[in-house]
Amino acid sequence: MGKPTGFLDYEREEAQAASPKERIKNFNEFHEPLSVEKQKCQAARCMECGVPFCQNGQVISGMVSGCPLNNLIPEWNDLLYMGNMEQAYNRLHKTNNFPEFTSRVCPALCEKACTCGLNGDAVTVRANEHLIIENAYEKGFAAAKAPTVRTGKKVAVIGSGPSGLAVADQLNKRGHSVTVYERDDRIGGLLMYGIPNMKLEKHIIDRKVNIMKEEGVEFITGVNVGKDIKASEILKKYDKVVLACGSRNARDIKAPGRDAKGIYFAVDFLTSTTKALLDNDGKLVDGTFISAKDKDVVVIGGGDTGNDCVGTSIRHGAKSVLQLEMMPKAPDERLASNPWPEWPRVCKTDYGQEEAIAVFGEDPRVYQTTVKEFVKDKDGNLCKLVLVKLEAKKDEKTGRMNMVEIKGSEYEVDCQLVLIAAGFLGSEDYVTKAFKVDTDSRTNIATMPGKYATSVENVFTAGDVHRGQSLVVWAIREGRDCAREVDESLMGYTNL
Repeated sequence: MGKPTGFLDYEREEAQAASPKERIKNFNEFHEPLSVEKQKCQAARCMECGVPFCQNGQVISGMVSGCPLNNLIPEWNDLLYMGNMEQAYNRLHKTNNFPEFTSRVCPALCEKACTCGLNGDAVTVRANEHLIIENAYEKGFAAAKAPTVRTGKKVAVIGSGPSGLAVADQLNKRGHSVTVYERDDRIGGLLMYGIPNMKLEKHIIDRKVNIMKEEGVEFITGVNVGKDIKASEILKKYDKVVLACGSRNARDIKAPGRDAKGIYFAVDFLTSTTKALLDNDGKLVDGTFISAKDKDVVVIGGGDTGNDCVGTSIRHGAKSVLQLEMMPKAPDERLASNPWPEWPRVCKTDYGQEEAIAVFGEDPRVYQTTVKEFVKDKDGNLCKLVLVKLEAKKDEKTGRMNMVEIKGSEYEVDCQLVLIAAGFLGSEDYVTKAFKVDTDSRTNIATMPGKYATSVENVFTAGDVHRGQSLVVWAIREGRDCAREVDESLMGYTNL
């Protein structure tokens, strides 16, 4: 390493975030990166640890530890510290097609497995990655590089989320002609419409997509394959097809009164806000989106999407925000039963919860609680919720622990808007039926373990539609691995 004592010489320093009450005034990204020199010092903290768990990306005790992309983190940290920015970008881009996305939205599995974090603070890997990629755009290192030779093979990618984009990027670099089909009006999948601007401003996606266009990838928007165009037509036109259409089958909440007006799935709520901002030059125009303004909002779900709903509702001007979580609160610090380098099962207060605390004076999360009834007024509008507390009990038949209602614990809260962020159940069946591919018990598209070829000849799959709801970084890994398998099937060998 360039500075073996860097982890002793420098303390961890992170990008400063705008104060909660200031940043809720808009939908912009709100972190101010460190200067280049300060970030180089942070890169110097990457120690010569011998075994870099940060790039391991393997399952330990049921949770992934380290980067699923196996990013060459110690290498590009050292190159960043030494000021060799172009080579740092080359090493970063070797394993990650989209560091401009992951450096903003990835939960940094690498940092949780950082050896430096065992007895101190982890290296700021994600921030280092952010500097490398943004500098690469500024200096022209990340400019378009179209392939010089074309193979004559044609591939269709259905879906333009991170997995679909990764497949397209890899196969195009190999010289195949790739066409990406997207049913929405803009490219990006959940990157575009599922992740709020505060975490990923949409011009960042457009910047990369425009480079991919320069490199030869064709994008077709507003076409829903399986509905607007037949699967048979796609299969006839292309040598190979990759289904990377996500797991958009949202998990619902079944309770009396579910048909009340004012209940939406989180992804529809977030999409409406992002689309309204994009269509109206960054402004929210009344009537163009699902509004939380002056409403008592209840978000059902404690994950990242639920947090995004909290932050978005506050920016709308919600009267109050409550976030329900079925499970007990996680501990604030690692337990002895959850040692490093396992993923830390600890309570995380994210940006949306920070903002709720600043605006309303308390954490919006309520644990071990769910909705028992949606209460409607005489016009069918949602006006209240009946909530019930839960406790863990073992099922005598299966031996599994289930969360069950505590009798007599019901109580009412005012609510005019419910946002269901309870995760996703798998693929939307109109796509899988159109292509006649086999699915597993979770409705994900089935393949052999570690493979991406489906039960239908010339049809492959990648991303959430294959592995279930997951992280952007896993979607990219799936896309890269799928592209390798597609390339080998086309050429008889692969150098991807």
